[in-house]
Amino acid sequence: MKYLIAGLGNIGPEYHETRHNIGFMVVDALAKYHEASFSFEKLAYTSEFKQKGRAIYLIKPTTYMNLSGKAVNYWLQQYKVPVENLLVIVDDLALPFGKMRLRPSGSSAGHNGLKDIEAVLGTQQYARLRFGIGNNYPKGRQADYVLSKFNAEEMAEMPLLLQRAQDIVLSFCTVGITPTMNQYNQ
Repeated sequence: MKYLIAGLGNIGPEYHETRHNIGFMVVDALAKYHEASFSFEKLAYTSEFKQKGRAIYLIKPTTYMNLSGKAVNYWLQQYKVPVENLLVIVDDLALPFGKMRLRPSGSSAGHNGLKDIEAVLGTQQYARLRFGIGNNYPKGRQADYVLSKFNAEEMAEMPLLLQRAQDIVLSFCTVGITPTMNQYNQ
């Protein structure tokens, strides 16, 4: 069985460890743990590893957040992964910092990366792991907030949170979405 794990974010050093790049941070942690490295391919940085007989492909789209659909669609086809084995990891302003929610499908909830994936794939029927980044910003400053770096207190919590996100991803790939949601959704 094959799985595609798409961590969303923006490329470039100015976006490193920003709230909007939590998807990149999760797939980076997965690759590091499994001693896999990323290489630049068409539309994305890609990596892969095996887990319990499953091929798990990681991508970090290089198309920037708002055009993530093109890369996700390309790699789904390239790796011949069925859309039900796609998991997209995104930041979520509506969830408190560190809270994670796995869903089998749903709306974009205003997230431009998810909107583009839905438009390109023509469906909302794909799994997504929403990683809460909180919403501690003044009115009208949402863009500045999501593109800001995590504060020191949040970064201190990040190793445990990234481990939890990795556990969710691996559970999704090995036991399926329903048991994973039952175990990890708070």
